[in-house]
Amino acid sequence: MGDFYQNGIITTLHNLSRRPVAELEAELLAFSRKRPLGLLLPSLYSELEGEALPRIVEHLAAVPYLNQVVIGLDRADAEQFRHAHRFFSCLPQEHRILWHDGPRLMALDEELRALDLAPREMGKGRNVWYCMGYILATGRAESIALHDCDITTYDRHLLARLIYPVAHPQFNYEFCKGFYARVAGGRINGRVSRLLVTPLLRALKKTVGEVDYLEYMDSFRYPLAGEFSFRRDVLRDLRIPSDWGLEIGVLSEMYRNYANNRLCQVDIADSYDHKHQALSANNDRDGLSRMSIDIAKALFRKLATRGVILSPETFRSVKATYYRIALDFVETYNTDALMNGLDFDIHQEEKAVELFADNIMKAGEAFLARPKERPFIPSWSRVSSAMPDVLDRLNEAVELDNREVAGH
Repeated sequence: MGDFYQNGIITTLHNLSRRPVAELEAELLAFSRKRPLGLLLPSLYSELEGEALPRIVEHLAAVPYLNQVVIGLDRADAEQFRHAHRFFSCLPQEHRILWHDGPRLMALDEELRALDLAPREMGKGRNVWYCMGYILATGRAESIALHDCDITTYDRHLLARLIYPVAHPQFNYEFCKGFYARVAGGRINGRVSRLLVTPLLRALKKTVGEVDYLEYMDSFRYPLAGEFSFRRDVLRDLRIPSDWGLEIGVLSEMYRNYANNRLCQVDIADSYDHKHQALSANNDRDGLSRMSIDIAKALFRKLATRGVILSPETFRSVKATYYRIALDFVETYNTDALMNGLDFDIHQEEKAVELFADNIMKAGEAFLARPKERPFIPSWSRVSSAMPDVLDRLNEAVELDNREVAGH
């Protein structure tokens, strides 16, 4: 049971009454008649063969209020695209699959690359960016939710609560971030958020001073949640990273583009579990190790745009401050786990803290070594300015792909 406490400067919408999903869905269905609602699903083909996505699709098939479902499909050949079409065919809502590895979308990507406007690396950020472009191109949904496809604890109550704040006609929210307790399988999960992001934000406050942006970021209960919702007009000017800094990057963009009272966060699940990444302590190009570097770089870049001067000495101070704060958090989480009868491995937690501390320095060194790096994918406003028919062509490519596969 959540409480009513409002932490920080972002409105928190709690789960105080456990409203039945049928009540929420009845309201959302009424909202959808005036404000069409959509869902964006970024997916790897491998997730179609996992345990989570079949369950998610089964739940979505019973959702009555969605006007559009957009599925971004990565790492799929032609036969796998055909299988994906059959897999999602049980959805009664209008739905389209963006086959990112297909010849039509790859050709469009090459044209954008020639103009230096394409995403620079594969990954979730690229997948989401193209899906957002397609949503703009079609104009079929005004409020859209996005969630991952590897949620093993999924039910449609999560989606209803996630989209409700941007769907309600009397609310003025442009963006909503989901949060939840990362507790599953008798243990506390969410190591990168618990042991990197929160203590790093607190360390940066101590090191560089009270910056409004840091207070804003520290207001989010679970900043790395892959679940959020937004109004369609958010998409045109959104610049997002293509690396693991996607979630931090989106929050940073909302800070840049909107007043705080247009943003909120909502409790969407009592418990949440998904596919876990390995720590990858010996490989900083993979797993949580790479994720931690990308996230730290995303925070450092944003601080630099706010006029904060960062130097090697700054990063050494940040690392030392972070390390002390993070170890204190380990003790806090240990007592919380013990009181709730959950498993907790202090040794593994402190190993993660040590790795993240080292990666803060690596992120700082990378930031200083490449000051001209452009980490963000260009906004669709800029892309449309350079190629005025890009959204029409994206829409046409997706329609042709889906029409052809439906004819097989």
